[in-house]
Amino acid sequence: MSLTNVYHLRRVADTSAKSCLICYKPSTSVLITPDNKDFFYVCPAHLQDRHFCSPLVDAEGDAKRQKEEAMAKEIEKVKQEYEEKQKRKKEKAKESSKDEKSADSKDKDKVDSDSKASDEKERDDKIDSIKNAGNETKTENGSRVFELHKTFYQMRIDRLRGIERAKRNQERLKNPSLFPSVPNREL
Repeated sequence: MSLTNVYHLRRVADTSAKSCLICYKPSTSVLITPDNKDFFYVCPAHLQDRHFCSPLVDAEGDAKRQKEEAMAKEIEKVKQEYEEKQKRKKEKAKESSKDEKSADSKDKDKVDSDSKASDEKERDDKIDSIKNAGNETKTENGSRVFELHKTFYQMRIDRLRGIERAKRNQERLKNPSLFPSVPNREL
């Protein structure tokens, strides 16, 4: 039996929380091997413990996180630009309304309101396109990879071997040829 010392962090629902391997408190974090042979629940605080496990560098995950951060910054930048444009337009509208109160100002207000609506729609479309691009690359935030330290890894291997040994023993006990037969006494 070979078990790789690579565990992926997964989250489960709060209703599925089970006791942590270390402290026995309810936890929703699960460490699982890629081949699904072994898994156990662990508290997020124990994942930070350098004597329990160490995170493996995940180049793809780091690249995705950096891309998501860049998208968030770009969205924030677009929002700020839009707010600045709106402030400028309001100031211009106030100045123009003070200067002109004739029919021409009414026509300009219509044009301004149309341009505001088109600017708002343009801004919303741009933000939606950025969010959609961000959602496509967005994966589970906790998909980190860990490597257990040798004592905990050996403990997991011993546990799996014990389970296999118990299964073999149960199968042997079910086999009637395992037990010796009653001796025959012939006189």
